[in-house]
Amino acid sequence: MRSSIRPVCLALVLGACNMNAVYEDRPARIVDPSDRSRAELQQVVSEALNGADVMLADDALTESSVLIIERRKTGSLDNPPLSGRDLGRPERFRLVTSGTRCVLVHEGDGARHELRETECVAE
Repeated sequence: MRSSIRPVCLALVLGACNMNAVYEDRPARIVDPSDRSRAELQQVVSEALNGADVMLADDALTESSVLIIERRKTGSLDNPPLSGRDLGRPERFRLVTSGTRCVLVHEGDGARHELRETECVAE
């Protein structure tokens, strides 16, 4: 009975190795951004940052696979922040292709968000 299990296990292990190679993440950028893809990107980034209001450029992720979101400065000219600066680190995201899918990876927690309305190509 053991001899019949070994070939099955070997086949599963080899199959898993091949599957990982097919779905290896590759840095990507957005091509042909549309209103829908921009809205999707903004929504995904906002949700990844716990509903924070984010402002993205229309060409976000079209030239590079990295998206950096800086924290908004709190305060105003009349009421500046106490320290005079924000000590928080910016949030970083990476756009990758995984198989045929566009996936936005939040580097802070490793969360992966598929962008279904967005067309991207590997860099």
